[in-house]
Amino acid sequence: MTYNWSTPTDVRDSLGEVGYLADDRIAQVVFLASKLDKPILAEGPAGVGKTALALAMAKATGRRLVRLQCYEGLDEAKALYEWDYHKQLLRLQSDEGAEWDDLEGDIFSEAFLLERPLLTAIRSSEPVVLLIDEADRIEVETEALLLEVLDSFQVTIPELGTIEAVTQPLVVLTSNNTRELSEALKRRCLYLHVPYPTIEREREILLLKVPELPEQFADKIARTVASIRELPMRKTPSVSETIDWARTLLLLGIDELGDETTAATLNVLLKHQTDIDKTAKELGLNVSSGAAGE
Repeated sequence: MTYNWSTPTDVRDSLGEVGYLADDRIAQVVFLASKLDKPILAEGPAGVGKTALALAMAKATGRRLVRLQCYEGLDEAKALYEWDYHKQLLRLQSDEGAEWDDLEGDIFSEAFLLERPLLTAIRSSEPVVLLIDEADRIEVETEALLLEVLDSFQVTIPELGTIEAVTQPLVVLTSNNTRELSEALKRRCLYLHVPYPTIEREREILLLKVPELPEQFADKIARTVASIRELPMRKTPSVSETIDWARTLLLLGIDELGDETTAATLNVLLKHQTDIDKTAKELGLNVSSGAAGE
C-alpha cells in the first residue's frame, strides 16, 4: 500500500495531486470507503467525473485499475470467469483414449481458467481499484453476479471451490441512473451523488486541465456552459466536453467568447443538431453563418 489516508483532507489532497478536484463530500466518501472496506456507488449524469474518480483513486494509491465495463447482456462468462473450451477440447483430443475420471480434474483446473475482471480483482496479489462502470446498463438479474463479490470479496467456482480475495480492493461502481439499481446492491455500497459542477468548481477544473486558459475566460466558459445545461435537451454537455470546448477555443486563437465564436464552435460542446439549434435560439446566435466560419 503506497498511501496513508488519515483524514478526508488527505484524500482530497492526494486526488488533487493526480489532477482530480474532489470537494469535501467526495473526499469524505472515498475516505470512509477506504476505512470501512465498502464499495462506492457513484451516481449522476454522464460526464460529471464518476469514472475519472476511480482512475484518480488508482493513480493516487499506486494501485492497478481493473475495469468491468457493463452493458446489456453482460453475463458471468464476461464478468467473472469462463473455461477455455478450445483449449479443453484440444486436451481431450490429445488423450482420446483416456478415462473421463482422469481427465475431468485436469481440464477443469487453473490452466484452463480464463479470468474476467471480477475474478482478476479478487485473485490479484497486489491491491487494486476495481471499477464497475455503468452498472445501470446490466439487467436486474445480472446484478446477482456482483452481490457475492461485494458481500465478502469471494467467488465460488463449482469445479475449484470458493476463492477468497488475497487483498482488499477499492471498489467504485458508477451509474448514469438510466434505471434504478436494486436495493440489495445499494445496501452494500456507500452512496455518492455526483451532480454537474458549480460554476466555480468547473472554472477550477478548466484552469487545472487547460492551464494556459486565462482565468476570466475560464469563468466565462463555465458560466456559458452552466446556462446551456439549464435548457431541456437530448444530451447535456459534460465536463469533458467543456474542457474540449476550452481547448478548441484556444487552438483557434480565440480569447473572448462572443456570439460569433460561440456559434462557430457549439458543435464541439453539443452533439445533436436539435440541441445546437435550441441553444442558438435561446442565446440569440446565428449558427448557420457561424458554422460556415464567416
